[in-house]
Amino acid sequence: MEPTTQFDPTRVNVLVLFSFFSAVVLFYIWKARQGGELFIRRIAGLNAIDEAVGRATELGKKVLFVPGIQSLDENQTIAALAVLQHVARTTARFGTELDVPNKDPLTFAAARETVREAYLQEGRPDLYNDRIVHYVTYDQFAYTAAVSGMMVREKPAANFLVGCFYAESLLLAETGQASGAIQIAGTAEVAQLPFFVCACDYTLIGEELYAAGAYLSREPAMLGSIKGQDVTKAVVGLAIVVSTLATTFFGWDAITRAFRIQ
Repeated sequence: MEPTTQFDPTRVNVLVLFSFFSAVVLFYIWKARQGGELFIRRIAGLNAIDEAVGRATELGKKVLFVPGIQSLDENQTIAALAVLQHVARTTARFGTELDVPNKDPLTFAAARETVREAYLQEGRPDLYNDRIVHYVTYDQFAYTAAVSGMMVREKPAANFLVGCFYAESLLLAETGQASGAIQIAGTAEVAQLPFFVCACDYTLIGEELYAAGAYLSREPAMLGSIKGQDVTKAVVGLAIVVSTLATTFFGWDAITRAFRIQ
């Protein structure tokens, strides 16, 4: 029997790239925890949050926040809760009614604590009550029907659809659009993004959702991860440009061969 090896020399380039990426991410997480300033580009949809809550305040109507339909093991849900915290702090500051219906029990518990903490941070615990964050049902389309009914009956001035969505995305977005609400959506589900883009005023596309969560929460681990990814993508993009130019004009393909997987 031939001896087996745990190391494949044809995958050294993958190991090098993974090690570089890990080192960059860990460095920026360390820097964020040390209080260093990490620049992350502000996203247009985030600028509209205060505008949407302000509109609801002027009209005397509520703000509806839907944190997706998945549990806390989904990264999109974690990012959605970071956005929820910012929205809750804004509604607490303006004295605007907030409504957060939930499908998943764990997300419901986390969302309730997130909103309670946001109201405490704004010094408005008197405005908080447990009815703000409530549980609806675990069934996907029963939940969709219930939230759609809220949109039609109560006509919130602003709808936030942020998190992991599937087939219910178009139903919720179209109902909210028909009710006349300003809508800010965000998801990393590629198949659902066209529905949000068409029916919502602002859409956080793909990784913008994670960047939004990091930008708003200022959590060092999230900030460091986003910054590390940005730097790695910039380095890889630069390597692709240099490799293309070197191969095209000089016939030097060393960089291309270095990144090639056998």
